[in-house]
Amino acid sequence: MMMKEQRIFVFVEPLGGVRHVSVRERRTAVDWAEEIRYLVDVSYPDRDKIILVMDNLNTHALSSLYKAFPAPEARRIAPKLEIHYTPKHGSWLDIAEIELNVMTRQCLSRRIADIVLLRQELAAWESDRNEHTACIQWQFTTDNARTKLVSLYSKFDVVIRNN
Repeated sequence: MMMKEQRIFVFVEPLGGVRHVSVRERRTAVDWAEEIRYLVDVSYPDRDKIILVMDNLNTHALSSLYKAFPAPEARRIAPKLEIHYTPKHGSWLDIAEIELNVMTRQCLSRRIADIVLLRQELAAWESDRNEHTACIQWQFTTDNARTKLVSLYSKFDVVIRNN
């Protein structure tokens, strides 16, 4: 029997060389909110602010916290998050996407029969990457952005002038 398709959540702390991987059957607003609560309560419990850079998926929003949890719990988590979205078609800016590509090459290039084995494989991969503190030195500057994203800058300019 073939395993259903699974959803992988990846969080990466680029300069610390730390990543967290989890597997879920779905990728809903509630799933995202539960992963964020794990990040806030388990991964970074002592931090006042956690900066997230992610794609603009409809579930990646503070409103997802309110779908998943009672209002007091959502209000406890939300102020700890500073969210920045990558531009459309900007997955190459999303470090978690880059890390997913590495994971796919190193760990997921074959069929994995069941979710238990998938979780074991991903836990081993996460442990190995974290043990070797595979840091990501982001070298993208404002000048690089203006050069690489020239087509987007003209759109921003029009929006700014129209306001």
